[in-house]
Amino acid sequence: MKHLVSIADLSAADIWEILNVSLQLKEELRAGKPRPLLAGKTLGMIFQKPSLRTRVSFEVGMLQLGGHALYLSPNEIQLGQRESTPDAARVLSRYVDALMARTFAHSDIELLAEYSRVPVINGLSDLSHPCQALGDLLTIYEKKGKLEGLRLAWVGDGNNVAHSLLLSAGKLGMAMTVASPKGYECNPDIVAKAKAAAVESGAKLSFTHDPAEAVQRADVIYTDVWASMGKEAERGERLKVFQPYQVDTRLVSKAAREVIVMHCLPAHRGEEITDAVLDGSHSVVLDQAENRMHAQKGLLVLLLT
Repeated sequence: MKHLVSIADLSAADIWEILNVSLQLKEELRAGKPRPLLAGKTLGMIFQKPSLRTRVSFEVGMLQLGGHALYLSPNEIQLGQRESTPDAARVLSRYVDALMARTFAHSDIELLAEYSRVPVINGLSDLSHPCQALGDLLTIYEKKGKLEGLRLAWVGDGNNVAHSLLLSAGKLGMAMTVASPKGYECNPDIVAKAKAAAVESGAKLSFTHDPAEAVQRADVIYTDVWASMGKEAERGERLKVFQPYQVDTRLVSKAAREVIVMHCLPAHRGEEITDAVLDGSHSVVLDQAENRMHAQKGLLVLLLT
């Protein structure tokens, strides 16, 4: 594993190795015995989009590992504008030990990985959000004690997070149902890759336009904003189309009794999820947010040591 551009880059064994190292690092931190495994290492963080969790989780994670994180704002880099993305990759990889990028276009992540001498981590692109999926898998495993055979229901837009979870489910033998409105389904190429992985793992992947069908007997319900960053012009139309996909107490009641509810945040309360669910007993969103940092620490240690 040289880069993390997509969950598709990982095998099931790779994912489990990341999760196991992440759990170990989390336990050491909570015991007050963090190890400076990345002392002297620097992570360059390229941001085209602002973020609360991505920046803080990577920056604090590197600090806890004894390393340093360098924040590069959109105005400082202007990736592909002030200079080409390949040139930026070539130059930055002479300075830092790894690069994390949060971009609009997935092609920018691919170019960075192609031309960088150091590991490149996809911190988010329009197609994929592998770091979010790793944190999510860590959370599900902690709450449920397993991943294989669990039933995950995605309710909402077939977006980058849905793509990364779908690929993860396919590789790990999970059952995942995606409920999206017509015209807002997951990318067909991602679906094909996930289904190919499912043949080997025994995962059961299904797709519907009915949220109630998706959550039947679900162990996990997951939702996300209806209009992701970059889709603001579509917000008005999306609010109308997605209204039947709101995760409320009625929908949650159709799932398994011990279902957990997940959201990658930030949430638009009263739109894709109600306050009663987001703040309710089934919600694990704060544990999920914390685990972004632990999962990314595991990933960084495996890439840089």
